[in-house]
Amino acid sequence: MTLRSDAAAMLDDLQVLRRELHRVPEIGLHLPRTQERVLAALDGLPLEITLGKNLSSITAVLRGGHPGGTVLLRGDMDALPVTEASGEEFSSTLDGAMHACGHDLHTAGLVGAARLLAARKDDLPGDVVFMFQPGEEGWDGAGHMIDEGVLTASGKHVDAAYGLHVSAASYAKGHFVARPGTLMAASGALEVRVKGDGGHGSSPHDARDPIPAACEMVTALQTMVTRTFDVFDPVVITVGSFHAGTRRNIIPDDAVFEATLRSFSPEVAAKVGERAVQVCRGIAQAHGLDVDVTYEPEYPATVNDAAAYAFVADTIRDVFGEERFTEMADPITGSEDFSRVLERVPGAYLFLGACPTDPVTAPDNHSPRARFDDQVLGDGAALLAELAVRRLGLMAG
Repeated sequence: MTLRSDAAAMLDDLQVLRRELHRVPEIGLHLPRTQERVLAALDGLPLEITLGKNLSSITAVLRGGHPGGTVLLRGDMDALPVTEASGEEFSSTLDGAMHACGHDLHTAGLVGAARLLAARKDDLPGDVVFMFQPGEEGWDGAGHMIDEGVLTASGKHVDAAYGLHVSAASYAKGHFVARPGTLMAASGALEVRVKGDGGHGSSPHDARDPIPAACEMVTALQTMVTRTFDVFDPVVITVGSFHAGTRRNIIPDDAVFEATLRSFSPEVAAKVGERAVQVCRGIAQAHGLDVDVTYEPEYPATVNDAAAYAFVADTIRDVFGEERFTEMADPITGSEDFSRVLERVPGAYLFLGACPTDPVTAPDNHSPRARFDDQVLGDGAALLAELAVRRLGLMAG
């Protein structure tokens, strides 16, 4: 029996687990019900399990039957603050929370990989660390788990690390996609509060209106991108939240907006936040207004080790066939905290198409209408297990 055939045999169980998780999505670093359900799914496996101290993480170590290296496999578990409108019969039962990014599939797939590898533990030349991670969606769960020792959970530092992410659109169901080098962008968060003095809308000269200045900042940030940064080392700034005022004839005291900043090179990532702060402060000063501006770097760029990428690509082609893999031409501007692991461990991250319809027209990840075909769970689990088996074998020589 192969890992792929064994994974296919457990597909029904993995789908049940995924749909149970989908019904009760939890957000952030603390996912007590998710943690409880995953622990139940791992019960009976020969794993050394450690629970997070400051988050609902699960670190599970599988000891191989022979000495060797250590491979880490990761699955994130948290949901998004989205009200589901997918129409799935197993839709979220909680208003304002949805597994709109497919992390329920990641969790179930990692459970599948743990079961596959546990059945082969006596033959493994080394150990496997399973990283069940909360808080990927802006909470830096990976950073917290690293601080709590996930990379040395086996007693020695991890030698290689792998993870995958399902996609509700863009890629055909069952198709694997990745690239060497930079795969995903670095991210940062800009928060701006423009402080004026409110008044009557009919007499703006008697007030200090924060709204025009805040609007000018929003447009100036886009000009800054095109006039400060090289088009071949791109930057994306999106203002996703803007709030000011209560009625059309009232000038408010404050205008508040938030933006996400994306970039790829470390040099640009360091510069873009600094320049954004300068732009906002300069415009406020020109309008005679006060402003509070904060910029916080979030996740670094996700960078695949070249050798690890080649190993992953070769494994996919060997197990699933040449037609199931595509090398991406360009990175994407999404961000991912598995980047923190890849900063410290040679490894690779990849995408798996889980689109149940036309990938060109299907709602994408983070949409309230996003749908994921969990028929891909078997192949996802099989690939993670295959990567661990083959990488441990290579390290053992």
